[in-house]
Amino acid sequence: MYSNSDAQRENHVEGEDVDYRTPFRRDYARLIHSPSFRRLQGKTQLYPGIESDFFRNRLTHSLEVAQISKTISLLINERFIKEDSKKINPDICEFAGIAHDLGHPPFGHQGEEALDECMGDFGGFEGNAQTLRILSRIEKKVKTEHPQKEEEFRFGLNLTYRSLASILKYDNPIPQTIEARQEEDKNGAVKGYYDSESELVKKIKINVVGSDITPFKTIECKIMDTADDIAYSTYDLEDGFKAGFYHPTNFFSYPDAVFENVAKKVEKALKKEKNITKKDYSAAEVREELFNIFASVYDIDGFDLTEATDEDGNEYIGIPETKSKEAFLFNIVNSITKGSKTVAEDGYVRNKFTSELVNSAIENIKFVYNDECPALSEVYLEEKTRIRVEVLKNFTYESQILSPRLKVAEFRGKEIVKAIFDVLKTDEGWRLMPSDYQTVYHHFSTTADKYRCICDFISGMTDKYAIEFYGRLKSENPETIFKPF
Repeated sequence: MYSNSDAQRENHVEGEDVDYRTPFRRDYARLIHSPSFRRLQGKTQLYPGIESDFFRNRLTHSLEVAQISKTISLLINERFIKEDSKKINPDICEFAGIAHDLGHPPFGHQGEEALDECMGDFGGFEGNAQTLRILSRIEKKVKTEHPQKEEEFRFGLNLTYRSLASILKYDNPIPQTIEARQEEDKNGAVKGYYDSESELVKKIKINVVGSDITPFKTIECKIMDTADDIAYSTYDLEDGFKAGFYHPTNFFSYPDAVFENVAKKVEKALKKEKNITKKDYSAAEVREELFNIFASVYDIDGFDLTEATDEDGNEYIGIPETKSKEAFLFNIVNSITKGSKTVAEDGYVRNKFTSELVNSAIENIKFVYNDECPALSEVYLEEKTRIRVEVLKNFTYESQILSPRLKVAEFRGKEIVKAIFDVLKTDEGWRLMPSDYQTVYHHFSTTADKYRCICDFISGMTDKYAIEFYGRLKSENPETIFKPF
């Protein structure tokens, strides 16, 4: 499945090769030790880090995705691939997991929207595109000595093409201007890669599969993408329980609009999946799926129901004759409330529940080997499991991320990012950036390149750093204005 060209570096440095590590393991080490990876600890996953040390941040989320991604690769190697030469390299899958969120700016998707609006007519901004740019340009490992003016001199972490391919989720060049975008893409970030990395993407494809084909998504990237969905759909749910944001009982008291929006998003996702036969999905099915997921929590088996037959011979589940309707209703309410409270508050029960969800998803992985192009082999979740993951993922998004409790913070974050950008793009604004960014800023002369430099600087900020930077620029009572940036 892997050739020498897969491991070829963009700008190979003589004397780097050692016998005891593979090129892919070396790529993993370079990423782990990079500042961009460390800064993920200061970027919000679902809840701001200042709320509690319990909640996941982008770094811990990435570690979980890496673990699930590697586990999936090991399962595929054990269950589906018999020939050693065809087995998937777990190191690349693990690399993809810890790298996949590097490009997330401060304040999550609101920060992404803010930077995309600032860069709308200069190539846009998008988290996945920024991840590729960080790995191949921004991180400081290899550079050209004494470059000519306007010449790109940075080579990032100098990674193998196969490792870079593992994070290339969207084989789509982002239009240079808002006007050039499709109508449905004009109000949000376009998923893909920047024009500045278009030649690199061609090199990646040629070195991995031998041609500049489209669409392009390697098996390691597909595994990482699946692992991300599994982690996102499960662990953000767990954080919601711990935060007291909700518990299983009140899932069904949400407005109808929440379930309708979830159903629309699930249906949209199913239509994109070529291995899924079911293409339509309703709000009622969302409710039913959530109830089925939490059936063990509600202890349905303990409701003491009885089978009965009506006068037409139809079987149904009824109340035992020895119990009144009132007593039966009380038992149901008590059982559901007690079970719901337990999974939300008891760490042992909560951990067991989420662990079973993750393990169940991994166990239902399917794999199809591509004989013509092994690098583009297929991995996907069995249909019922994919639907379950999509329901959980989108319900979490609709019920938490879009809720007023989190939208206030996100709205403020978007305002902060845009305000910083507006200051830095002024005539003397570049003086507020660190010296290494100033060097890049003056090395290139076009407005697009200078704005991209500013965008790179802001997108690398942690939430806390962005708030502090903004406060020292705008606040009447900042903590300090003398501490160096």
